[in-house]
Amino acid sequence: MCTERGRRGVFEQFVPTRLGNNGGIIRFRSSEHCVFARVRPPHPGVALGLNDPLRHVKPTVFPVWRGFGAGAGGGGWSQGWGRCLRWQPGGAGEARLSVFDYPVWLVLCRQGRARLREVCQRGRGSIRLPTDMLSINLPQLFDIHQVPKVFREDSIISGYRHPRSSALDCVLSSFQMNNETINIWTHFLPTWYFLWRFCVLCSTLNFLTDSYTWPLLVYMLLICVYPFTSCCAHTFSTMSAESRHVCYFFDYGALSLYSLGCAMSYGYYVMPDCWVNSLLHQHFVPIAIGNTLFCTSLSCYSRFLEIQFPHKSKVLRTAAFVVPFIFDTTPLVYRILACCGESCSPSDALSNHSYHVLFAFLTCFLFTAHLPERLAPGRFDYFGHSHQLFHVSAVVGTHFQMEGVIADMTSRRTWLLAHGVVPSFLGTVGALVLSLVLNLAVIGIFSAPLLWERCRGLKPPHAAPCERKEQ
Repeated sequence: MCTERGRRGVFEQFVPTRLGNNGGIIRFRSSEHCVFARVRPPHPGVALGLNDPLRHVKPTVFPVWRGFGAGAGGGGWSQGWGRCLRWQPGGAGEARLSVFDYPVWLVLCRQGRARLREVCQRGRGSIRLPTDMLSINLPQLFDIHQVPKVFREDSIISGYRHPRSSALDCVLSSFQMNNETINIWTHFLPTWYFLWRFCVLCSTLNFLTDSYTWPLLVYMLLICVYPFTSCCAHTFSTMSAESRHVCYFFDYGALSLYSLGCAMSYGYYVMPDCWVNSLLHQHFVPIAIGNTLFCTSLSCYSRFLEIQFPHKSKVLRTAAFVVPFIFDTTPLVYRILACCGESCSPSDALSNHSYHVLFAFLTCFLFTAHLPERLAPGRFDYFGHSHQLFHVSAVVGTHFQMEGVIADMTSRRTWLLAHGVVPSFLGTVGALVLSLVLNLAVIGIFSAPLLWERCRGLKPPHAAPCERKEQ
């Protein structure tokens, strides 16, 4: 900042604007430089005239820009400066400034252009700093030959995430286009849809005291849980080989519990009239609990055969889910066939159940056939491969199943309460809790060897016990 003595010695002409009570802007000009300063009166409320000497004001000079010299055309203004502060030219030879009611910090003087450039660079740096701190580097993707066998998918060539991804990388990868992105979102979004339907039912039905609605309560809980569990499994399955297995163990367990919800809703709402109170009807839910244990155990075991015996692993895993499906759907299929044979009047419930069965067969086909990616490996890595279609088909089938169950529960309520068994808390919520505990135990049994091997692999010689080692 220049001193007052320096200003008097250097500048030859003092051309002020009209100064009001709040001060104004004055201009100093010499043959080489131009300087602007914001000046204020010595006392508040004192108006300064054009001819008041400089000693009566207190100028504040901020040198940030170098002005034009003598060759600039008699003190003309740069266009950038004029656009910035919106100067209003007062004549052909001189430019006249409007009075500002707020401080102006931009002043033209020697080396001001370089100073302004430095200030601008620092300003851009300060603006860029928060964006750099908030910038997100998405995880790198790999091809099939760059990842271990346990992470490879049939006929999927590219779009693999790092096999040692952190939890944050796994979450970020869900917003990055890779071969798991659609798998994640095709189950994450339906989770919210089923939750919304569940909330609507909570506002219309009395789940607390009406025992007739408890099978539906269990079913709605499980159709919200299984897609969310699948979403989490696909999201965090690339943290390690062991975590991949454990994630899908929980995915299989959630699907097994979903089969229990189907059996419970079918047993109480969908069972054909002639099967009500039969031996099968009385033991339908207990058998379904056993099916969940069979499904979880066999599907978890199939993962240990995946690398050495991939076809055997696929057969066992498919059988693990087909058996509960056949058991749960048998009463429904009988009811549909009986209705077709007797030419009964169509109903919304049977229509929805028929669509559900159709999509269930389509889901099974997509899960086993690996089409269309098997026909053109690498063409459907990111969008359109069978597992994505499998997710969509399963969710659409679940939607029709839910609509059919709700329709049957509403339309058959009077008849079922009069002729059937009234649902009990122990037979519905109690069965769910028991099955949950047993399936978690099965998952723990299959996960323990994997976690133990991982723990031993991470443990250096003479290290503390594994359970104390920080993972």
